[in-house]
Amino acid sequence: MRKRLLATFAFTAAFTAVAAVTAVPGLMSAAAQAADPIKVGAIVSATGPASFLGDPEKKVLELYADRINKAGGVDGRPLQLTVYDDGGAADKAASFTKRLIESDGVDVIVGGTTTAATMAAVPLVERAGVPFISLAGAVVIVEPVKKWVFKTPHTDRMAAEKVMEDMRKRGLTKLALLSEDSGFGKSGREQTVAVAKERGIELVADETYGAKDTDVTAQLTKIKNNASAQAVLVFGLGQGPAVVTKNYRQLGIALPLYQSHGVASKEYIRLAGGAAEGVRLPAAGLVVAAQLADSDPQKKVVTDFTKVYEDSFNTEVSTFAGHAYDGLMIALDAVKRAGGTDKAKLRDAIEQTKGYVGTGGTVTMSAKDHMGLTLDAFHMVEVRQGDWALVK
Repeated sequence: MRKRLLATFAFTAAFTAVAAVTAVPGLMSAAAQAADPIKVGAIVSATGPASFLGDPEKKVLELYADRINKAGGVDGRPLQLTVYDDGGAADKAASFTKRLIESDGVDVIVGGTTTAATMAAVPLVERAGVPFISLAGAVVIVEPVKKWVFKTPHTDRMAAEKVMEDMRKRGLTKLALLSEDSGFGKSGREQTVAVAKERGIELVADETYGAKDTDVTAQLTKIKNNASAQAVLVFGLGQGPAVVTKNYRQLGIALPLYQSHGVASKEYIRLAGGAAEGVRLPAAGLVVAAQLADSDPQKKVVTDFTKVYEDSFNTEVSTFAGHAYDGLMIALDAVKRAGGTDKAKLRDAIEQTKGYVGTGGTVTMSAKDHMGLTLDAFHMVEVRQGDWALVK
């Protein structure tokens, strides 16, 4: 415990100046201006069906690159951030990853908003030997472990585990699953099936929907007519889960409705409207920052980040913004510990991240774990009166 606290203190101290800096022109030191830049590349889905994930990620990366540069850079070196928008298309993500590696010569890549975009980039970064910190959710990104690939969000497997843990507390053992026909949805379905067997939860329905579907009543009607179902879990991201939620209420289904962490944003509540009331899902402490106990080591991190984000963009913070922040901070802390941007040393330093308290939880990675979060980093939240509420 003492080692973890010391590691956390060291990381926090290294970036205290960054968190506190104000936008004063000309604050970058002459040394930072003269030094070779740290080249950070990013691929995000700032537009397209996953834009409510990728847009806040892009905002955060640009905001903190600017703040860090105005604070003097990292070890006297400025950040050179290059961001590409893949629009949610995996083929574009692959093309931009190749450009970042071959043309832009980046030292590290932070991004891959979706699982599909991330998996399109994985073989390229593995072949080139470039550290890559993904912002996507599927467990397949880091299991099995890939030498150059890491991630910041909780996995779909963890989401399924957290949902079923909550079901058990409510005395529910029979689950209907509705998953999106996408990389994230397919992986989520696979993990839900596996976890259900382990947790003694019976899967009584297994339906899918398309990411661009505007009506899912046919699949939901089947679930409604299934007398065995006691709860419903939806695994998807973007606008699809909001469509499902509206259809769910229109059909008058009375069963408890769960969503995955793929909708942990106020945008989901806005899109679903009143239909979202009572929906439960696992999420990072960031979305319920003010409700965390004062003794929680995350509380200061998430409340400070929330203030910076909401003051900067005049909109509510989202989990996805936090994923980008954590990815960038983990990468830059690794640069400091590696003593530079030698890619092999930087990769090793990321893998050796210990006790980083971020927006997603406390991260401790290893050669066998390229995410570094435990199930305790997830909180069960519920939509109440148009906002997130921590489920005690």
